[in-house]
Amino acid sequence: MALTAAALLATSLGLAGCSSDSSADEGIVTTGGGEPQNPLVPTNTNENMGGRVVDRLFAGLKYYDANGVAHNEMAESIESSDRKNYKITIKPDWKFSDGTPVKAKSFVDAWNYGALGTNAQLQSYVFTPILGFEEVSAETPTAQTLRGLKVVDDRTFTVELKSPSIDFETELGYAPFYPLPEAAFKDIKAFGENPIGNGPYKFASNGAWQHNVQIDLVPNPEYKGGRAPKNKGLRFVMYQSFDTAYADLLAGNLDTLDTIPDSALRSYKQDLGDRAITKPTAQNQHIGIQANVPHFSGEEGILRRKALSMAINREQICENIFHGSRLPARDFTSASLPGFNPNLPGSEALNFNPEEAKKVWAQANAISPWSGRYEIAYNSDGGHQAWIEAVANSIKNTLGIDAVGAPYPTFKNIRDEVNAKTIGKAFRYGWQGDYPTMLQFLTSQYYSYSETNNVDWKNPEFDKLLDAALAAPTQEESYKIVAQAQTLMLRDMADIPVLDYIANAGRSDKVKKAELAWNGLFDFENIEK
Repeated sequence: MALTAAALLATSLGLAGCSSDSSADEGIVTTGGGEPQNPLVPTNTNENMGGRVVDRLFAGLKYYDANGVAHNEMAESIESSDRKNYKITIKPDWKFSDGTPVKAKSFVDAWNYGALGTNAQLQSYVFTPILGFEEVSAETPTAQTLRGLKVVDDRTFTVELKSPSIDFETELGYAPFYPLPEAAFKDIKAFGENPIGNGPYKFASNGAWQHNVQIDLVPNPEYKGGRAPKNKGLRFVMYQSFDTAYADLLAGNLDTLDTIPDSALRSYKQDLGDRAITKPTAQNQHIGIQANVPHFSGEEGILRRKALSMAINREQICENIFHGSRLPARDFTSASLPGFNPNLPGSEALNFNPEEAKKVWAQANAISPWSGRYEIAYNSDGGHQAWIEAVANSIKNTLGIDAVGAPYPTFKNIRDEVNAKTIGKAFRYGWQGDYPTMLQFLTSQYYSYSETNNVDWKNPEFDKLLDAALAAPTQEESYKIVAQAQTLMLRDMADIPVLDYIANAGRSDKVKKAELAWNGLFDFENIEK
C-alpha cells in the first residue's frame, strides 16, 4: 500500500476464490480483494491485498485523504525545529479494538519490533533514518531497540533521526508506523490471523479471514479519528479472475471493483454509465530480473536490460491493450507524483528504438553470447497476461530471441519466489504508492538494504543521493537530487519501467458514492450504499 501500497503496496489483484454469493448485509460494502501474502502484521505487509485490509484495521499518527493529503490521526502534535529531532504527542483516550489503551509505548514497541533484524520484517527499511537502525537491523543485532526512540510518558515519545528528513513527517501515516497492542508480541503470527487494531474497522469476528474466500470487517466503535466509516462494514471478496469479478459488479453482486478487466476496457463506460470511474493514480508496472539469473549481472546485465527496454513498444501496448488507460513509463516512480520529470538524462532508453536495441544486445553478446529463453513471470490471477505477452512479442520481434510469458497461478506464488530470490527469470511487478512522494517509491524498492528491493540492485552512490534528497532543505532541492538518483538508475537500468496507470474502476447500482483515492484504491471509509 502498498503499499501497497501500500501499500501499494506491490500492485496486483491476487484473486483466488470464486464468485460472490451476494449474501452481505444491506449496508456491508462488498469489494474486490485477494488473498494476502502474509499474516496481517503492518511491518510485514508489503503488497496491496494485505495492505488494503491493514490500512482499515489500524490508525497511525497521520492518515492520507483521497487526494493524498496527510492529516493528523492519532497525533495531537508533531514538533520539530530541525526535521531531525521530533517530539510526538498522541491524543488521549484511544483504545485498541480489544479495549486496551493505545500509548506512546504502543508505537515505540511496534517500531522496534519492525526494525529488529531477527524479526525479518519486509518493511523494516522504513526505520533506516532512525538513530541506531544499523545495530538493531543487523543479521546478528548488537542492540534490541532503536537509540533514536524514547518513551517520555503514556502520551509522548521522541524520535531522533540520523540526519534531517523532508519525508519523515509525511510518512507517519504509512502502515509500518502503526502501533501494536501488547497482545501482538505474545504470538505475532497468530495475531496476524486475527489482528487487533485501532483503526476505523475491526474483524467482524474471530476467524473473519476465510482464506482464499473473503475477509469481513465491521466499524470499530473505539475509533476516534477522521476516517469514521460511512458504511456498515467491508467484505473483501476473492475471485479467480477480474472477468468474474466484473460480471458480479454488473449483476449487483459486487459493490466496487478497482480494476476493470482488459476485456471490458472498451465497453465499461457504456456498461456502467456514471458508475464508471477513471483517475490518474500513483501506480506502475515494471519488469525486474535479479542478478543471479545468467546473463544479467555486471556490464552484460546493464546492456541487456537497456536493449530489452528499447525493444518494448510501450505506446502500442497502452493503446491496443489498455485503450489509453495506461501511460508509457518515463521514470521509476509515477507520472502523477509531485516533482515527476519525464525527460531525465538517459530516459531515451525507455523509448521504442528497435535499431538501437539490436545494437546494444549485440554489445552484450560480445561479452557473453546469449543462450536460452527470455521468460517473464506473471501471476495469472491478476489480469496481466495480455500485456506481458505483448511485451514478450515486442522483444521477440525486435531482438529475434525466444521471449515468452511465464504464468504463475497466484500472486502469492510469484511473490514468494521473488522474495526468496529463487525465481530465476524476469518477472512482472509493480508499486502502488503508500504515501504520495517519489522518495517513497525509490526508498522502498531500490535502497540497497530495503527488504522490498525486488531486483537486488545495489548502488552506494544512489543510496547517498536518496539520503541527500531526504535531507534537502526544500522540496524543489529534493526533486533535483531525486532526478540525479534516477539518472543513475537509468545508467544501470535498475529494472525496466513499462507502464504508469490511469485507473479504471466501477461501482454497482447499489452504491451511491465510491471514489478512488490518489493511489488507485477506493476511499473505503467513504463508500456509501
